[in-house]
Amino acid sequence: MTRPRLHAARGPAGTAILDLATGRWTTLDPIAAGLLDWPPAPAERAALIEEATAHWAATGADPALVHTDLSRAAADLDRLRAGRPVHQTLPGPPPTVRFTPDARPPLHVRVAAVAGLAAALLVLRFLHIRHVVAVARSAARLPGRPASVHNAEAAVAAVRAAGNWWPGRVACLEESLAVHLTAALTGRRVHWVLGARFAPRGAHAWTEAEHHVVGQDEDDRVWPYLPVLTVPDSNR
Repeated sequence: MTRPRLHAARGPAGTAILDLATGRWTTLDPIAAGLLDWPPAPAERAALIEEATAHWAATGADPALVHTDLSRAAADLDRLRAGRPVHQTLPGPPPTVRFTPDARPPLHVRVAAVAGLAAALLVLRFLHIRHVVAVARSAARLPGRPASVHNAEAAVAAVRAAGNWWPGRVACLEESLAVHLTAALTGRRVHWVLGARFAPRGAHAWTEAEHHVVGQDEDDRVWPYLPVLTVPDSNR
């Protein structure tokens, strides 16, 4: 079986990589992130390592330490990639972030939210992340049209209301996937996004509509996160 490709996004602080084969995140500082652009051929790689070592040595760095660190980072990336392509998300303007919505969802959205939350909890409990992404992509193919911010916030409010009856934890991954599924069940499409940040370091999942991030907690105002994988945009 072909291993799923890697998804990555690069920002000023470095690059975040999501490996769908393992569900693990890897973060690279800006220097290590540059290794992603290096050719895989050993001779070309060795020449570039020597060139980079000379550059950093000229700034006063220990050349032996630089050479060792670059060689180790390149080898680690080779093991991570294992010949797989890396899908890099191109940087774009950051979205507008909207915090906890004050919405009163209609009955059909509240009903859909119960089903959406139940489905999200089940697939996240029993399926590997690459299969979870496949489920989200399938939901994005259902008939419908792009959700407005109002539609998306109604779905968030409905999912949170349904989550009040759930005895377990409903964190960002569960909630955002449930919102994505709820919107799909009501004939709307939102973007389900998996991403990361560097300071402080952490992964996150959220939903977007009309280039607005919806339903963020008031106590989480550290933004932007790097969007690494977006459904349905990464469905190719």
